[in-house]
Amino acid sequence: MKIDIEENASLRETEVLIRCQRKDEHIASIVMSLQMHDLRLAGTRDGEAVLVSAGAVLYIECIDGRTFAYTQEAVLELRLRLHELEDRLGNASFVRIAKNCLVNLCRIRSLRPYVGARLLAMMDNGEEIVVSRRYAKQVKDVLGIEKGV
Repeated sequence: MKIDIEENASLRETEVLIRCQRKDEHIASIVMSLQMHDLRLAGTRDGEAVLVSAGAVLYIECIDGRTFAYTQEAVLELRLRLHELEDRLGNASFVRIAKNCLVNLCRIRSLRPYVGARLLAMMDNGEEIVVSRRYAKQVKDVLGIEKGV
C-alpha cells in the first residue's frame, strides 16, 4: 500500500482519496476507520463536559440505565442511550456484543473461544470482554473470522 500526504493550507477540511483496483473488505475497513476518527462523543467525567474521538473508545456499556464509554485513560458517562449510539456508530466499526454493550472492533487485540459458544475479546488496554453467544456469529462475520474461533 502506498500512502502520500499532501499539505495544502488553502483546504477548508481534510480530504482523503483512496485509489484501488476494487473496493473490498480491506478498503471498507480503512474507510470505517477514517470515519470513526472524525466522530466525537460528548460525555462527562468528574462533573466536566468532555469530547472524545470515537476512535479512542474501546467499548460502551449500559449499567443500571446509565451509559459509559471506556477509553484507554478514562471512563465517561454519555447522555445517549445504547441503541442511539449503535445507530450513530454503526458505520464506524462499533458492533453490539451483548444486550448492554457495544465494542469498537478496531480496538480488539484478539478473540478466542469462551465457555457456552461465547467469545472472549482482548482489548488494546489488556481488558477482556465477553461477547455473548447471541452476537458472537455477527462479530466473527464482520471480522471475517472462520468458524474455528
